[in-house]
Amino acid sequence: MMKSVSILLLAFLLISNTKSSAQKAALNQDASGKKEIITGADQTEKYLSYLKGKRIGLVANQSSIIGKKSSVDSLLSLGIKIVKVFGPEHGFRGNASNGAVVNSEVDAKTGIPIISLYGRNEKPTKEQLEGIDLMVFDIQDVGCRYYTNINTLEHVMTGCAENNKELLILDRPNPNGYVVDGPVMTEDRFKSAIGIHYTPMTHGMTIGEFAQYLNGEGYLKQPCKIKIIKVANYNHDMPYVLPINPSPNLNTQQAVMLFPSLCMFEGTAINEGRGTYMPFTILGAPALKGKYAFSYKPVSIPGMSERPNHKDVVCYGLDLRNYDINQLKKSRQIDLSLLIELYKAYPDKANFFTPGRANQDISAFDLRIGTDKLRKQIIAGVSEADIRKSWEPGLQKFKAIRAKYLLYP
Repeated sequence: MMKSVSILLLAFLLISNTKSSAQKAALNQDASGKKEIITGADQTEKYLSYLKGKRIGLVANQSSIIGKKSSVDSLLSLGIKIVKVFGPEHGFRGNASNGAVVNSEVDAKTGIPIISLYGRNEKPTKEQLEGIDLMVFDIQDVGCRYYTNINTLEHVMTGCAENNKELLILDRPNPNGYVVDGPVMTEDRFKSAIGIHYTPMTHGMTIGEFAQYLNGEGYLKQPCKIKIIKVANYNHDMPYVLPINPSPNLNTQQAVMLFPSLCMFEGTAINEGRGTYMPFTILGAPALKGKYAFSYKPVSIPGMSERPNHKDVVCYGLDLRNYDINQLKKSRQIDLSLLIELYKAYPDKANFFTPGRANQDISAFDLRIGTDKLRKQIIAGVSEADIRKSWEPGLQKFKAIRAKYLLYP
């Protein structure tokens, strides 16, 4: 009895601390300014008893927090038995560059085995799931097809379904939940490690909603049993300032909000700020000298970008650190004008779009976008209005599908 009371007391103190210490809580409120957004993880009173007495496998990274503490450390302190931790791209501690090999290891702090789910071992195997009674997924997403956390979600759900394991999802807001935009991927040939779902570039769903979408739309051979702890006081139009950087190169809120628009430039001759401490807020290339006054030099930064595009060469282009994010919120669209502008300004247009590494017939840009049509439209000089018009049939069809799985207005 005393032990149960102690656990409940610890949970109460943890929740109280979350509300009083959140640095950006004032921004994460509803329109009335009265109700603070509370993540699924922070509502320990809704799931702690469900975890008690079970051997837990936790899919987590540095964005997985309860209050200000790592979810792993917090749950351990609350008497929850975590037997394995599974880490996505960038690793459990979030200190690996994009696309970097992340090896399985043992966490030095807790002694818990950490299993990497990025690279060759994407799906948790039967052996890796042995000794686990319940899997828990707690990772912050940013709402883009090419942000690989949703790939990890599908792989985890597949592994759980195949091995009869339930998955508890601690849902978190999507900071780009207001926008459903971009071409919808419809062909298998454009599937890659940076995109495996038939969604637009931005899907406008939380992780919990996306899990329901994966189950309902037949992405899994057999449905995964899921339980979702919903975000409190949240809707898709609400701003959400992330308390922790979701990955090394999304190190500011500006970068998080511009990511859907600027990540398109990966697969082009334009550097998108990797190799600086301003990633996804600046754009440039050496060939744009004389076209733009703003300049910067990408360098190798361990843990962020060891081999950035145009490493050690001065780039010229656009400084978007003061870009008005409200423009995106009002339009509910990706900023396509940036891509059109820099393509027009780039002198060597034949080499603006870079070829793919694995398949030279499909450019790296096409894999990121999920189609080759946008590249061809940009080259042909099609107007932004006409490009967007070509997206509409696919977007309307997807929005109708998406509506079936939404948990929030």
